[in-house]
Amino acid sequence: MPKVVLAGIEMETDEDGFITDPSLWNEAVAADLAKTEHVEVMTEAHWKVVNMIRNYYLEFGVAPMIRKLCKETGFKLKEIYDLFPSGPAKGACKVAGLPKPTGCV
Repeated sequence: MPKVVLAGIEMETDEDGFITDPSLWNEAVAADLAKTEHVEVMTEAHWKVVNMIRNYYLEFGVAPMIRKLCKETGFKLKEIYDLFPSGPAKGACKVAGLPKPTGCV
């Protein structure tokens, strides 16, 4: 597996750049992961999405369905794509430090 340095920590990623050990995640790691998804600055709106996804994952062991994500954050799907151009599954879940989702987020 490829190794990268995020926030000064060397960690393994899968072939799509998702970190393989979610316990290594922190906000500095998220900011570096965001740059790989063409998000240069994490705004309050970005953090709202990332924190919701991460908290849901920690509670249920899976990423939230997109309908749940929109409902909980108050963002429309288009707004989430504006924040994370590669989408909630690839972009937002990657930045949140989750494993790559296997289904529809």
